[in-house]
Amino acid sequence: MSKETSYRDAGVDIDEGNRLVDLIKPLVKATNRPEVVTDIGGFGALFRLDLTRYKKPMLVSATDGVGTKLKVAFWANRHDTVGIDLVAMSVNDLVVQGAEPLFFLDYYACGRLDAEETAKVVSGIAEGCKQAGCSLIGGETAEMPGFYPGGEYELAGFAVGIVDEDRVVDGKNVKPGDAILGLASNGLHSNGYSLVRKIIFDQLDLGPDDILEGVGNSVAHELLRPTKIYVKELLPMVHSGKVKSLAHITGGGFFDNIPRVLPQGCSATINKDSIPKQAIFEFLQKNGPVNEREMYRTFNMGIGMVVIADKKDVAELKHIAEKHGEQLYEIGHVNETGQASHVIVE
Repeated sequence: MSKETSYRDAGVDIDEGNRLVDLIKPLVKATNRPEVVTDIGGFGALFRLDLTRYKKPMLVSATDGVGTKLKVAFWANRHDTVGIDLVAMSVNDLVVQGAEPLFFLDYYACGRLDAEETAKVVSGIAEGCKQAGCSLIGGETAEMPGFYPGGEYELAGFAVGIVDEDRVVDGKNVKPGDAILGLASNGLHSNGYSLVRKIIFDQLDLGPDDILEGVGNSVAHELLRPTKIYVKELLPMVHSGKVKSLAHITGGGFFDNIPRVLPQGCSATINKDSIPKQAIFEFLQKNGPVNEREMYRTFNMGIGMVVIADKKDVAELKHIAEKHGEQLYEIGHVNETGQASHVIVE
C-alpha cells in the first residue's frame, strides 16, 4: 500500500503559517488606531469609521508593490525594510489627494514559507504603518510551491484613506506663476531598480558589501534605503489650505508625474541646481552612463514629493515643513503653455 500524501508533502506547511500569525500578532497590534475592532486571524477586518470629523467624507484607495527592489533584498538577504517601501508607495499616493491613511492590507506570496523571514517583512510593513499613522488591519499569506523560485516572494499593498470633499487636492487652481516646491527623497526609493541592477550588478559586477565609489555606503545599504513616507508633514500643509497640487515622484520621474497634477494650459519648469544633490544619482548617471533626460524620467533625482502653491504661501509652507523636521526646497515654477502639460528641466 502506498504511503499517504499530505499538503506538507506538496509544499504547503499550514503549521508554519500558523506560527507566522503568532509571530506577527504583536507587530500588527502595535499599529492599531482606536477605530480598529478586530485582531488579525478572522476572515475579514472591522474598522469603525468615525465620520463626525467630516462634512462630506470621501474614501480614497491606492494599491502598489515594491517592484524589482525585492531582488536586492533577496540578493542581500535583508528583509526588514522592504515592508516600509510597500506601505510608502500606497500611502504617499493617498496623501497627494489630501487623504489621511486609515488602514493598510498586505499580500505576501512565496514558494516556501519561512515564518522568521516573513515576520521580518511584516515588521517593516508595521513600521511603515506607524510612520503613516495607519493601522495594519489584515492581509494574506499565500504559500505557492512551484510558482515562485526558492527564497523569493512577492509583495502587494492596499491602503484606504479619508478626506473631506472640500480638502481634496486636485490641482484645479494651479496657475502660471505658482511655485513648485519639493521635499527631499531618501535615495532611490522604489523606482528604477531594473536599471539600477543592470548598472550595479551586471555592468559593474558589485556585491552587497562593496562600497559605492563617491557614495560612501555599501551597495546593500544604499539600495535598500526605505522609501520616505511623507504623510505626517504633508497633512498639516494640506490642512493649511495653501497646497494647490501634490505629485508623488515615482516611476516616470519628473517628466511623467508632475504633468498628472497640472491643469490644461500649464507646464512646469524645474531648476535642477535647486535640488539637493545625492551621490547615488551621480554614481548611476556616470557609470551607466545614463543621459540626463533618462535620469529625470526614471528616478526621483533627490525629490520624492512635489508641492505646488501660490508664491505668497511659500514661506508658510516652509515653516510647516520645518516644524516637522523637513526642508521644503523651491525647485521651479508653473508656466503657461499652449501645448499639453509637460516638464522642462534646466
